[in-house]
Amino acid sequence: MSYIASEKRYESMKYNRCGKSGVKLPAISLGLWHNFGSVDVFENGRNILCRAFDLGITHFDLANNYGPVAGSAELNFGKVLKSDFASHRDELIISTKAGYGMWPGPYGDFGSKKYLVASLDQSLKRMGVDYVDIFYHHRWDPETPLEETMGALELLYKQGKALYIGVSNYNSEQSKRAISILKEKGVPLLINQPRFSLLDRWVEKDGLLDTAAENGFGVIAFSPLAQGLLTDRYLQGIPQDSRAAKPNSFLRPDSITPELLETLNKLNAIAERRGQSLAQMSIAWLLRDPNVVSVLIGASSVKQLENNIASIDNLSFSILDSTQINALVR
Repeated sequence: MSYIASEKRYESMKYNRCGKSGVKLPAISLGLWHNFGSVDVFENGRNILCRAFDLGITHFDLANNYGPVAGSAELNFGKVLKSDFASHRDELIISTKAGYGMWPGPYGDFGSKKYLVASLDQSLKRMGVDYVDIFYHHRWDPETPLEETMGALELLYKQGKALYIGVSNYNSEQSKRAISILKEKGVPLLINQPRFSLLDRWVEKDGLLDTAAENGFGVIAFSPLAQGLLTDRYLQGIPQDSRAAKPNSFLRPDSITPELLETLNKLNAIAERRGQSLAQMSIAWLLRDPNVVSVLIGASSVKQLENNIASIDNLSFSILDSTQINALVR
């Protein structure tokens, strides 16, 4: 069936201004890291994307190596863009990244100008678009001079292949260095995409949120549910069909200790008191900070997508909630 977007798609989503830019992002954005590759069921991914748009998600986040196989998430998104979203392109924020390994040899990884320029050209072809709204350098490169990496982003920005520039996995000091170089080139930094969750609060200790406020860029949090730990999946241990039980998973079984399970169950009790699931509370907790303009979720089903988006129905935290949460996860 042909897709017809809901006329009510902007009625319930909350939109936040990204730093000092003119761009507003939905409080919930959809990432295509998993579940949208060539090994997945295409129609399921299409249904998730269309339902996300119907619920007000306008920002879809990709990277050159998302899949598996690498590149296939962009290819599949391009198919949906052509078949279902073609008339809505100007309503969408499409982002992609480069920085991790993508092709063999010395030119398909990290942060060289050679890699970044070639990668974005490939991404544009896979998705069938002339430009992306945001192009990120995906990770800090300790070997390539930052001037070269930022110079590549400047080139792509001034060519119009990326309307805005972002960085991902950059800490506070690295972000300041990037901003200093970009400012000299007349290129603003729109956004930083760090890993951030209740169980991984490094951005607070690092000062990245303060740096964002001081320098006028936004923060979008990825892995807000800590690879699924902040859901009801692991409250009783490790299910056999869970991510942690799979070989080569980012989530290692030995990291799920009795102490962690106790913490998760105590957090779940707070969430239940608030009338939320643990996942919903975890997403809402990130959005309490005004510098976090959006939280990047994944979804393997329409139901999971809908449940996570419902986080925005309760974004307020009482003093009791905040005190108890901070006591559990400092």
